[in-house]
Amino acid sequence: MKRQRPLHIITLGCAKNLVDSERLINQLSLGGLDITHGDTPVPAHTTILNTCAFIADAKEESVDMILDLVQAKKRGETETIIVFGCLSQRYKEQLREEIPEVDHFFGCDDLNQMLEVLHTPLFGEQLYQRRLTTPSHYAYLKVSEGCNRKCAFCIIPSIRGAYTSTPIDELMREAQFLGEQGVKELLLVAQDLSSYGTDINQHLKTLLTELETINGIEWIRLHYAYPSGFPTEIIPVMAASEKIVPYLDIPFQHASDNLLKAMRRGHTAKQNHDIINRLRKEIPHIALRTTLITGFPGETEDDYRILSDFVQEVQFDRLGVFPFSAEEGTHAATLPDDIPQKLKEERAEAIMEIQESISFEKNQTYINRVVDVITDRREGELLIGRTKADSPEVDQEVIIRNAPGIQEGAIIPVQIEDAAPFDLYGTPA
Repeated sequence: MKRQRPLHIITLGCAKNLVDSERLINQLSLGGLDITHGDTPVPAHTTILNTCAFIADAKEESVDMILDLVQAKKRGETETIIVFGCLSQRYKEQLREEIPEVDHFFGCDDLNQMLEVLHTPLFGEQLYQRRLTTPSHYAYLKVSEGCNRKCAFCIIPSIRGAYTSTPIDELMREAQFLGEQGVKELLLVAQDLSSYGTDINQHLKTLLTELETINGIEWIRLHYAYPSGFPTEIIPVMAASEKIVPYLDIPFQHASDNLLKAMRRGHTAKQNHDIINRLRKEIPHIALRTTLITGFPGETEDDYRILSDFVQEVQFDRLGVFPFSAEEGTHAATLPDDIPQKLKEERAEAIMEIQESISFEKNQTYINRVVDVITDRREGELLIGRTKADSPEVDQEVIIRNAPGIQEGAIIPVQIEDAAPFDLYGTPA
């Protein structure tokens, strides 16, 4: 029997969390429950919060949302609160003690226990199925769990455990299902895509070759390829593919050898340049995205200058930068946090100013060109989409005018007529 008020799920954090929520939604739906999903509380019989604990801001957001739900419970807007995911995996007992109004706390891998509390059986044969919360034309494919890297600033291995690849046959079944649901763009995500298959004697190259055969999937996008141990065998596969878009997210984090060593990254500045040069040589039109950290303990003015010179020299297509925050339980948290917060933020802002100028110049080269765009949504009379060089949520968009009758999710040619630092403007070609 369906409840009078639906069960509501809120997801915080990364795309990998979103996949977990989508799998949970499907299991609960198979059990006959009425499910809604969003990023804010709504009146519901039961509210389930999927939390993040990657950095301090994410932990704060998760705790704030829990407290909002507690207030909603006091107002009678929800009867039961269930919290799961990374925050409760890491701080379950502490949270139980400090926020007793929450009915249940579960970790990242406690799907069975959650279903039991919700009086819903596990539909094991349908675990590969998901109820998408993204627009129906794109979906994330989580190819692994955990991480074996020892980066000084990262808590993920402590939360998610050792690296565990999902076998290719299971991923193919999931991707086939997504293709049958109308998904056109498949976004591969992992904490460390470069290590895919190393624990099960399988290979990322093989996975990509297999995914290309799925009907309905037109774009395949790769995220979070670790620089150390980068699987260079995928480069010719990407170069020759009609489906794998020329886009790669490689989080370099820094460019100074001193800082890379302090961060325990396992790669050098020279290796950074070698990977970039080879990718651009063999895939000339590739769009490279990276993330960087400013203000890591011990970062000198010289280290920061090396980083800013790196950004200026490499001319990344897409870039994100974060001021360092010490995370409890990491090696970096044991180091003297000797960079003032204001300076960390100033350095990050200066990097983004460099990137804004780079992005503006790159975007100017699009003017008067026709590019393929996947259309994500409508905003009034405008259609909003992305090029092959752009991933949803994190990258720039194309604002399309004069596009009546074009459905969301269509891949269309667009004539680019104008460009801003982080947006393109055009009309259907």
